[in-house]
Amino acid sequence: MQHLISLREVNQHLSQYINIVEKGNEVIITRRGKPIAKMVPLSSMSTLTPQQEEGRKRLQALMKQGLSLKGESFKREQLHER
Repeated sequence: MQHLISLREVNQHLSQYINIVEKGNEVIITRRGKPIAKMVPLSSMSTLTPQQEEGRKRLQALMKQGLSLKGESFKREQLHER
């Protein structure tokens, strides 16, 4: 179940709304009648899709491999001489 509440109301009664969220409900926080945030139970947080997980693994592999800058090579001492 969703609850729509104002930011002011959340500020005044945060622990009450935390209890509502702990029971599996969602709380939508509004400012001047417009939704600005959502409180949801951690158990409802989504995990990565198989495609996202594959992309994450590919990115990690590329990061471990490193990136070739293909430029002029020099030694550390030469860098300090410049």
